[in-house]
Amino acid sequence: MRGAAHAALAFLAVSLTTAGAAFAAPAVAGLPVTDDIGHTLHLARPAQRIVALAPGATALLFAAGAGDRVVATIEYADEPAAAKRIPRLGDLQAIDIERLLALRPDVVVVMQAITSPLMIDRVRGLGLPVYTTRFTRLRDIAPSISRLGRLAGTGVVADREAQRLAAQLAALRATYAQRTPLDVMYQVWNPPIYAIGGPHIVTDALAVCGARNVFAGEHTAAPALGTEAVLARNPGVIVVSAPRAEASKWVAEWRRFPHFAATAAGHLYVFDDPRLDRMGPGAIDATAALCRLLDAARG
Repeated sequence: MRGAAHAALAFLAVSLTTAGAAFAAPAVAGLPVTDDIGHTLHLARPAQRIVALAPGATALLFAAGAGDRVVATIEYADEPAAAKRIPRLGDLQAIDIERLLALRPDVVVVMQAITSPLMIDRVRGLGLPVYTTRFTRLRDIAPSISRLGRLAGTGVVADREAQRLAAQLAALRATYAQRTPLDVMYQVWNPPIYAIGGPHIVTDALAVCGARNVFAGEHTAAPALGTEAVLARNPGVIVVSAPRAEASKWVAEWRRFPHFAATAAGHLYVFDDPRLDRMGPGAIDATAALCRLLDAARG
């Protein structure tokens, strides 16, 4: 799978390096902050030193005006460009716990369904405060940014960006609300074939674009499918999400079925924007790009 993007779909297990001594959490004081899953943290002050253990969480912190507070992150955290300069502690599979402890963070920001639960438990076990970001729908991005602004004491910047993104999403929905409906399969791996299921944010992005995910009824983020299952659904459009060279091979596989609806109509598309998978604020811009791509299937 493609780096951090598809690691999120597979919910990878984590192998952590040996930790060393536990690190004491900041003293409990009068600054309660509630994260995206309703967990309340009590910090001595707005967080000044933040470690982000997901690419999307890193991007959300920058959007909240707290990019200069992020002292470490993990691989594939490259949104925005300034995030590329932040030191890496590892990736979604393993981080250097000793380096994490040496950084003495005020808080560690993770992303539910992206950061491994094993890693989250390991960090909590060290006594470090953990703040969880989460969203399964595009409309959840703006409130998540506002909450991070309260965590870092950058609420003015965060609320302004949240309002901008909410307005951008509302405009996008209005633009595509009356478009001709499309039945779409969104493929993320082959072989075996993995497509996006109902719980993933891509299903919501497709809906914003006036399209229906033909596997939205699947209760896993990325169900494994046989060719026969896809042919039976017979979607009118297939979107293949992967680096272009690899995705082109997957598209060629579908061309072996000339009577398949998407193949017969020539509606086999490559979408190589990873921002939807990484689940940062750039997911809204990526959705706009996906909508433009799908418009090609409408003629």
